[in-house]
Amino acid sequence: MQQQFLKNNISLKDKIGALDFKLVFLILLLGIISFFTMYSTEQGKLGYYTQSHIYRFCIFFVIFFICAFLKLQFWHKFTNLFYFLVIILLLAVDFFGIAASGSTRWINLFVFNLQPSELMKVALIIFLAKYYNKISIDEVSRVKSMVIPSFALFLPVALVISQPDLGTALLIMIGGLAVVWLAGLKLKYFMFSFVTFMCSMPVVIAFLKPYQKLRILTFLNPERDPLGAGYQIIQSKIAVGSGGIFGKGFLKGSQSYLDYLPEKHTDFIFTLFSEEFGFIGCIFLLLIYMLILYRITKIGQKSKSNFAKLYCFGFAVAFFTYVVINMSMVLGLLPIVGAPLPIMSYGGSSMLSMMIGLGIVMSCNIHNEDRL
Repeated sequence: MQQQFLKNNISLKDKIGALDFKLVFLILLLGIISFFTMYSTEQGKLGYYTQSHIYRFCIFFVIFFICAFLKLQFWHKFTNLFYFLVIILLLAVDFFGIAASGSTRWINLFVFNLQPSELMKVALIIFLAKYYNKISIDEVSRVKSMVIPSFALFLPVALVISQPDLGTALLIMIGGLAVVWLAGLKLKYFMFSFVTFMCSMPVVIAFLKPYQKLRILTFLNPERDPLGAGYQIIQSKIAVGSGGIFGKGFLKGSQSYLDYLPEKHTDFIFTLFSEEFGFIGCIFLLLIYMLILYRITKIGQKSKSNFAKLYCFGFAVAFFTYVVINMSMVLGLLPIVGAPLPIMSYGGSSMLSMMIGLGIVMSCNIHNEDRL
């Protein structure tokens, strides 16, 4: 008992020594790349978006370390509070939310506008990781054991869809389902849910907003409205293709400088990066993301706690999904759903969510001997 107590009370020096410095370096490298890319979105000027992005990254990088140094028991203990706090914030959006572009997704915190749905991406994963840590593998597929996860999963998804923000709702759902799958839920339940969802697609489409239906039609045929709904994706493909193998060079992207590329600092930042640095640059950026995913799964593998394993693997699946969906979206392989590229895209809430998520991963690494 005394030895376990000593393990759980690691000194600050030992915590620093236990950091996964490879993961820290990769996050810092991705942040530096995002600085220069954001600088390019403003045509080589240190404007509002670039300065704000740099300030936020520096502040949230500190939060990353704070989250990393907190004990794993802390995250396990306050997981439910974290989840329900985000639920309250999602409910508060309906009453005090800020509307922009036809959606009400943000709450004004005076310092910056917070998008609670981004925090839910992490809150749901860690909530389900704690829940399945308490039950045995034999109980996972029992009906009574599926009530709480189902409620915890569909409540935030429904709240986010009502904002409306279908893209973020789908990302939240994928992260939650990843934990449920990793916990050992039988495959037949996923197959039944998939068949049910596909059969209900006509009904689902009927309830979509007009702009959401337009996005699907644009995905199927962008040329049907090249100067309207299809403009973004057409210009995005032109920019990516014009980058070639080695790109046009830093600050030399014509699509960006001539303002043909909309939303270039947020969802379409990968397009700008592709135009300037080409295929080689894209491979390098993908390699960074792959290495981050590898470090996350490596930390999950060596963790002694099932809670830590479920969280790390669940977060890795979610992180992978965010990257794939954003890149597929700007390449025209998926409909435009408003999914930011982790750390690269401009957006305080998205970056805060990713830094907290990665900080908890690092906490799992520092306290990998802890058993909950």
